Amino acid sequence: MTTEEDVFLALSDVYDPEIRMNIVDLGLIYDVKVAIPEVKIKMTLTSPNCPASPEIKNNSLMAVKALKEVETVDLEIVWEPKWDESRMSEEARLELGLELNFDDGKDCLV
Repeated sequence: MTTEEDVFLALSDVYDPEIRMNIVDLGLIYDVKVAIPEVKIKMTLTSPNCPASPEIKNNSLMAVKALKEVETVDLEIVWEPKWDESRMSEEARLELGLELNFDDGKDCLV
């Protein structure tokens, strides 16, 4: 049976073409609910004006629809809570040149 983990794994193959990082590590996926044959996803983008939004949304839909047992995908783009770099995985921050500033606990560019 398809699980939330399967959905996250499928979505980790979807990349933001401008940042060249997968959308899971970027922290764009806010919620996944699996109720076979449907999957519901709440996700955001790094910016409301993201020029790659149609491509990211389409690739996300195709990746999840390709999972066994999934017939429909309800993909909702949300803007609350607002995305920021703190949602990124540690690997993504390091790859993009972000480091933890231990003085104030906030991410900063290296």
